[in-house]
Amino acid sequence: MMKLNVLYEDNHLIVVEKPAGMLVQADKTGDPCLMDEVKKYLKEKYKKPGNVFLGLVHRLDRPVGGVVLFAKTSKGASRISAQFREHAVEKYYYAVVVGKMEKSSGEIVSFLKKDEKKNVVEVFDHEMPGTARAELFWEVEKVGAKNSLLKIKLGTGRAHQIRAQLTSIGHPILGDLKYGASEPLPDKSIALFAASLSFHLATSDEIKTVELPWPKEWKKYL
Repeated sequence: MMKLNVLYEDNHLIVVEKPAGMLVQADKTGDPCLMDEVKKYLKEKYKKPGNVFLGLVHRLDRPVGGVVLFAKTSKGASRISAQFREHAVEKYYYAVVVGKMEKSSGEIVSFLKKDEKKNVVEVFDHEMPGTARAELFWEVEKVGAKNSLLKIKLGTGRAHQIRAQLTSIGHPILGDLKYGASEPLPDKSIALFAASLSFHLATSDEIKTVELPWPKEWKKYL
């Protein structure tokens, strides 16, 4: 069993750090996934017999590390899933992108369409059949010789949204070969990190924020 970094836990919810390169949910590769590791942790901690319930309420792409929230009960799953559907969960990311930004902050609004066969997202500047509106806000945190560190707030949560939208303005994420980066990072990750989630707890109106700093190994890119 891997050593889980548990960031928050109550009776209904658990928040953990996903390592870059790890699947959130099992797929046909059969590679280890975060859900199974969290289930093992809960089974061992609470000495649970039989299967452990764990609700998947959102995902991170495999090469992305950071904060992931799971539900430990069906009540928690339904309440948190509703918050994600209603865009009531506030999500922040960090990314290192190629090049220097022309402004200190900005907004990207575009329309995305996923090619399911190729597993890539196309970006359009106007609505087209089959597209979904996507918005994000970015600000520059740090500028290096060749790259920029951005803090990103998602207005919508679309598949591959940050990766596709940053490439659409000419600043692909470092290591993201699928979306225009010229070379991979040594560990095959991409320089995108889910840094923060803010959500209402399952049984109260209290807002909980769980956050992590941007990865210190990124310093060499800045």
